[in-house]
Amino acid sequence: MRKYAPSGGRRTWGRILFRWVVLICVGGYLLLPLLSMAEFSTRGAGWSRNFDAWKHIWTTDPLLPGAIELSLELAALTVVGMLFLLAPTMVWVQLRAPKMRRIVEFISLLPLTIPAIVIVVGLAPVYRHLSPLIGQSPLVLAFIYLVLVLPYAFRSIDASLRSIDVETLAEAARGLGASWPQVFFRIVVPNIRQGLLSAAVLSIALVLGEFTISSLLAYDTLQVEVNQLGLTNAAVSVAVALAALVFGFVLLFIVSSVGGGRRRRKQVALPAEGGSNQ
Repeated sequence: MRKYAPSGGRRTWGRILFRWVVLICVGGYLLLPLLSMAEFSTRGAGWSRNFDAWKHIWTTDPLLPGAIELSLELAALTVVGMLFLLAPTMVWVQLRAPKMRRIVEFISLLPLTIPAIVIVVGLAPVYRHLSPLIGQSPLVLAFIYLVLVLPYAFRSIDASLRSIDVETLAEAARGLGASWPQVFFRIVVPNIRQGLLSAAVLSIALVLGEFTISSLLAYDTLQVEVNQLGLTNAAVSVAVALAALVFGFVLLFIVSSVGGGRRRRKQVALPAEGGSNQ
């Protein structure tokens, strides 16, 4: 009997068509709102176009520069606090107390089940009693944001830790005389850099887009100022929101590409080192 091989060309074209359909749908879902915001913020009388809303971004609301600076500072503090708290804890649990992993995972994922209003109501009295010690600075929001980013940061770091054999690497380094800080910073961290960067990107995105908690606690972050602008000048508010989105995309792209560039350079250098050893 003559056997007919399946048509590889037809399958290839089907996959290419499917990918383009998915790309167009996802691109339309992401780009159409941005294009609509750009169209609304440049809309003039009749069918004319002008950039008056963009020209008056800084003059319409004098509190906007301070709100942007505050949001960036909160994002930086949240990322530093998250990395300082979560990464060593997860590595320690992985190496020394694997039975506690479920407990750490439960505590880290708990903020997903608690509404933002409940978190604010629960933490407001705590902040009121601690205000004589920590002051009234809006940077105290970083403590709440640190709790909010735990679920997303935990998943990113946990996926990186599971992709490598941490126990074997740590034992080999300890056998060669490395201390525990050296094991963490020189062995574990370079191998989970991608997970740490993913956690940082998710944390920055959450802080820059958070509105509910900062609004309920009466702190003027970027999203709160955008909402206030929308009550007085809709065009300027949309322009600020679009500029914030573009700036956030660029910032997240820069942060996410830092580790990718280093990783690619190392992958290129490894074959050369192997060839030289031979």
